Amino acid sequence: MSLKSFLIASTFFALSACQSTPEPESLEIALAGTWHIEVIAGNPVIDYSPAQLIFSQEGKLSGNNSCNSFFGEYSLQGSSITLSPAGHTMKACVDALMNQEQRVMTAIPKVTSGQIVKSKLVLKDANGKTQFVLSKL
Repeated sequence: MSLKSFLIASTFFALSACQSTPEPESLEIALAGTWHIEVIAGNPVIDYSPAQLIFSQEGKLSGNNSCNSFFGEYSLQGSSITLSPAGHTMKACVDALMNQEQRVMTAIPKVTSGQIVKSKLVLKDANGKTQFVLSKL
């Protein structure tokens, strides 16, 4: 091997060794914004459902539970998260959306932890069961 080839190979090896795998995105950094609900307690949402959670940076929670809007608060400490709905509108919708709305509102207070997995927000309960899978809008 010539000196030139050796230097090129050594440089390439040194540069590739400096590369690292990307760290998982911090939940605190990623959480703020609007998240579309894809899965509720293991069940996919109805196609074209407006179900979403909106996290403001000030600890305010709002969104759409499939039929009605809701609001409340959330707290975050590391990967521990608490969602506290405080109220919601009360209009009637088709039965399928009303049933899905009930699943959303039942799952929200069960959430105790969250993490970003492959650009999805996964919210789990105290037993490690996934309550929500969300994608960022």
